[in-house]
This record gives sequence, structure tokens and C-alpha cells, in this order.
Amino acid sequence: MRALAQSMVPANQWAAFSNIISHESSWKITAVNPSSGSYGLGQALPASKMASAGSDWRTNPVTQIKWTLNYMNDRYGSPNAAWSFWQSHHWY
Repeated sequence: MRALAQSMVPANQWAAFSNIISHESSWKITAVNPSSGSYGLGQALPASKMASAGSDWRTNPVTQIKWTLNYMNDRYGSPNAAWSFWQSHHWY
């Protein structure tokens, strides 16, 4: 799955994207945070937000990767900026 994500994320953003996913979900597409209910690779909250990237968001890593990359770009400007925020706050 990492190779798939790496083919979708710009090379200069890959390390940051991978670091966040590793910390947030350990690369498990069905990861659930028992406290918050956040779900998936990027730990979307609410999980149903990922439906904006595809109706198969619960089980398709491509859909989750697309959504997570778009989230990082929209909220922080890039995965690199999202990782910088994560390092300070331990969430993003």
C-alpha cells in the first residue's frame, strides 16, 4: 500500500505524508480510534467525510489516500506543512 500511496503523493511531500499515516493509523485502512471514532489511513473525523473522495471509502486505500492528501493540502497547504503541525501538536 505504501508503494501505491507513493505513486499518488508528490515526491517532495512523500516523507511527511508517510510519517503522518504511520503515526495516525500504522497504514491500516480500517484503523479506528476508540476514543474519537476517527477512521482510516488519515483518521478522518467524522469518518464519513471520506465519502467526498468515493463511496468505497471504508475499504479502498486509493480513496483514502486521495481524501487524506486533499485534506492535508486544503487544511495545511501540503503534507509537509501538515507534518510540521503534527510534530508540534501530535495530531493534525
